[in-house]
Amino acid sequence: QVQLVESGGGLVQAGGSLRLSCDTSKFTLDYYAIGWFRQAPGKEREAVSCISMIDASTYYSDSVKGRFTIVKDNPNHLVHLQMENLKPEDTAVYYCAADRAVHSTVPYKVTSYDYWGQGTQVTVSS
Repeated sequence: QVQLVESGGGLVQAGGSLRLSCDTSKFTLDYYAIGWFRQAPGKEREAVSCISMIDASTYYSDSVKGRFTIVKDNPNHLVHLQMENLKPEDTAVYYCAADRAVHSTVPYKVTSYDYWGQGTQVTVSS
């Protein structure tokens, strides 16, 4: 019954934009950070962007910094990942995840996160 639900993936051309959304409204446990992660075929899952629910501090991977923005929409229980200037190497399944532990800085390791959504596919064509 505890769920995170991603949406917003799709097929875009290089240079295009997408906004992913993580719906946390059915996640009834306490959590202190939400992360966006991605996994491309044959590759390890990696952090893209994470945000603290305590102070809104953020983390961005070097590969997306300056192109992606993570935003909390608290009234609607959503965490968005706004992706701009998409590149073919951004192609992956994107997951949102919740961390139920408190950290002094926003966590960005896969192992820090306890619950995961089902993923949404992002495909960027060249």
